[in-house]
Order: sequence, then C-alpha cells, then structure tokens
Amino acid sequence: MIKRLNWFALVTRSNFEQTVYTSIAKKNIEAFLPRTKRKSRRKDRNLMIEVPLFPGYVFVKSSHEPSCQLNILKTTGAVRLLGNQSGPLPVPEIQVESLKILTSANMDLITGANIRMKKGDPVMILEGPMAGVKGEFTRYKGKGRVVIKIDALGQYAGVDIDEDNVEKVPGFLS
Repeated sequence: MIKRLNWFALVTRSNFEQTVYTSIAKKNIEAFLPRTKRKSRRKDRNLMIEVPLFPGYVFVKSSHEPSCQLNILKTTGAVRLLGNQSGPLPVPEIQVESLKILTSANMDLITGANIRMKKGDPVMILEGPMAGVKGEFTRYKGKGRVVIKIDALGQYAGVDIDEDNVEKVPGFLS
C-alpha cells in the first residue's frame, strides 16, 4: 500500500528553524523552510539578512503514520506538529507550492510584521527575552509600541512590546 504524504507545519523552538530543517533533510524527509530577506535590526550593521518567513515553523512532508511523525518530532529543536485534539492537521499542498513560488521569486515579501494587526489577531514575539511566545494582539500603544495579551497558566497578562518584535501568525498556522 502506498503511504499518502501530506505537508504539516512543524513548530520549532525559537531560532531553531534552520537546525530543524537541516536535521530533517538529513533523515531523507522532504522539508521546506520558506525564507525572505530583511534589513538587519542590529544598529551597527546595514545588511540584508535571510530570515524565516514564518518564525518558529518548518514545513515537513509525512504520512499520518505515528512512527513517521515520531521520527520528525525526535529532531532536536522540534516541538510539535500543528493540529488539534484529533492530531496534526495537513497544510494544503497548494499553499506550500504557492510559498515555494513566492520565496523563489526574489521579490520583497510583505510579512505579518508589515501588515496592520487588528484586535484578536494571533501573534508571535520574534526577539527579546520572550522570543517564541504566542499571544493575541490587543492594541497599538503609539510610538512603535503594541500591547499583546498572553495566556499564562489560565491567567492573562498584557505585555507592552516593540511593534517590530511582533509578527502576525498567518491564518493557516494559528
């Protein structure tokens, strides 16, 4: 019987996208790490650097078979396959193919950080001591600052953070 392979979004530890991608490729599992270029945030540099288009995610092609998925999850830096209580949810092939075309087009891509967020949008903190934490956009505070609501043990905390350090999580990944 032929195993049907689907794309899945694999959640990674903060800043482990490249490590996970490389390790999975070494296991002969098809993986995709969409990347884009952006200006370095370091004040002493004026460089364009390549960064993951979706921080904290790598796409992997796998069957629904638990042993195949366990092999992926045993990768250093892998956290979980995105899904719900029923299990991992496949990402439609057409979306992954579209991302491959977009990222290979050598054009400036506008990511979630460049799109105006609205109350309730799922977001991820990209840099700083809370890098990798997911929350919900609450409001713009002004002067480049935003307030993010974070669920911590059933309690909610509001975090005031630099707008450039927050990115909206795309709908199909949230």
